[in-house]
Amino acid sequence: MNETLTAILLGIVEGLTEFVPVSSTGHLILATELFGYDAAQWAMFNVVIQLGAILAVVYQYWGTFWSAGMGVLKLEAEGLRFARNILLAFLPSAVLGLALKDYIDIMLGSPSIVAWALIIGGIAILGIEKVANPRGDQTVADLPIKQVLGVGFAQCLAMVPGVSRSGATIMGALAMGINRKTAAEFSFFLAVPTMIGATTLELATKSDDLSAGASTVGWSEIAIGFAVSFVVALVVIRAFVAYVSRHGFAPFAWYRIVIGGAAVVWLALR
Repeated sequence: MNETLTAILLGIVEGLTEFVPVSSTGHLILATELFGYDAAQWAMFNVVIQLGAILAVVYQYWGTFWSAGMGVLKLEAEGLRFARNILLAFLPSAVLGLALKDYIDIMLGSPSIVAWALIIGGIAILGIEKVANPRGDQTVADLPIKQVLGVGFAQCLAMVPGVSRSGATIMGALAMGINRKTAAEFSFFLAVPTMIGATTLELATKSDDLSAGASTVGWSEIAIGFAVSFVVALVVIRAFVAYVSRHGFAPFAWYRIVIGGAAVVWLALR
């Protein structure tokens, strides 16, 4: 399979999985294994194309971001609370991500970790769905600092590939009583600074290798993956909130368990 087709397929995988609780990073790692490519060669590609999915969030929720930004400039309470909540939730993963980057990079090269994390995460989602008691109709700006920090620390679990950033943040929010719609949107908004930070760090540490040709994956493949992930993620975002507001997250949990189990068997037999 040529690199352009692989970039398109990985872009589709990223767009489909970034904002649902099934782990986009885990799927990208397993996909590169399935396609027969060295995961290390595609590691930066896998991080950078997530910006395409993040751009889909900015596009879909442009009105919210614009209102919040203008609210901050005008020192309006709601805009300030929104910005505060996003930044506070981002801080734990920013600090730990920098401190543990070398360990995270090692785990990113292990499809076995991904497979077991998918299974364990699926079981955790089923458990949280049973005991969670979402209350009220508060927005992201309405959330108190205690809940915001709780979601921020939950996001740190996603440093283990296969856990799912969206899954960790959404389930953490549900466990603290935040309603499904707000939990999903908070996860979307929090993805913006989190993934921009991760991508910036990856580019800063590996851009010399890319420009020198040390990787088989170049800027053209990254651009293709970026564009594809944006389009696919935009479709997913528009459908996801409506779906989980009515049906919950159990289907995603069972999907994780099935895919993770299949991956465990496949990795053991190959």
